[in-house]
Amino acid sequence: MDTLKLIRTFREVAARGGFSRAALSLDTSRANVSKYVSELERQLGTRLLNRSTRTISLTDAGTLLLERSTPLLEMMALTRDELMHRAEEPSGRLRMTAPQGIGSVELPALLADFMRRYPDVQISLNLSNHVLDLVEEGIDLALRAGVIAAPNFIVRKLRRIDMVVCATPAYWQQRGLPNHPDELAGHDALTLSMAGSHPQWRFKVNGKPHSIAVSSRMDASDPVPLVQMALQGLGVARLPRLLVQPLLDQGALRQVLPEFSPDDLWLYAAYTQRRQNSAALKALLAFMEARWKKE
Repeated sequence: MDTLKLIRTFREVAARGGFSRAALSLDTSRANVSKYVSELERQLGTRLLNRSTRTISLTDAGTLLLERSTPLLEMMALTRDELMHRAEEPSGRLRMTAPQGIGSVELPALLADFMRRYPDVQISLNLSNHVLDLVEEGIDLALRAGVIAAPNFIVRKLRRIDMVVCATPAYWQQRGLPNHPDELAGHDALTLSMAGSHPQWRFKVNGKPHSIAVSSRMDASDPVPLVQMALQGLGVARLPRLLVQPLLDQGALRQVLPEFSPDDLWLYAAYTQRRQNSAALKALLAFMEARWKKE
């Protein structure tokens, strides 16, 4: 039986001065109260109450348990109230992970707005382009990019990712503009390290997925250095539009093959629990969906 329940029963007997009055207060039978106190004494290996036909009194062990259990039960009650509050009002710490690209561009501003709206929420953010184990790392929420394939998690689509193939105008003038994704095989590619030693870029040709092997002149674990290398004219990069749109607008980079961009790439949220998620997690998911749905 739950030891805390036994302790609460013992404390009620001590406070009421008898088994019958404790039973009335606890809405149970006198026999159950007596059984619970006896079970607690058995577990502790000591007598807690002196019993007579008319009265009861605390033994030294009973007095010690009464004193020591008071802060324990107060802490339990306080913790219960706080947890119930967190289930209803966004508060507490959220641990999340996100790709380095979005984590350094768009996400900070979004999280700042979210934390201003919910000042009782704290956030720990782990930026990584590697897929982390949510359970092992104790992560509440993961933002991931790509084709959705997360059978062990609950997944929410947040926004479609538009991938842009781009290089400087000078590079295209020197090497020639491609008219089909297959022609990129003859260009210097700037690739992400996670693509491995034989990187491939995904496109959509005639309504079907189409991948081509590219020759990587440089790879990096983060897309931001690839943007800088593309600006230096060292090759072609395939990057999310959110990273390069200002450079496209300025004419520093030029996009090619937009009609072949795949439409199955998403930024999505993945998390492990379907029930009893914290109010903070629910609020953040709703906030991100509302923010990015407008775009």
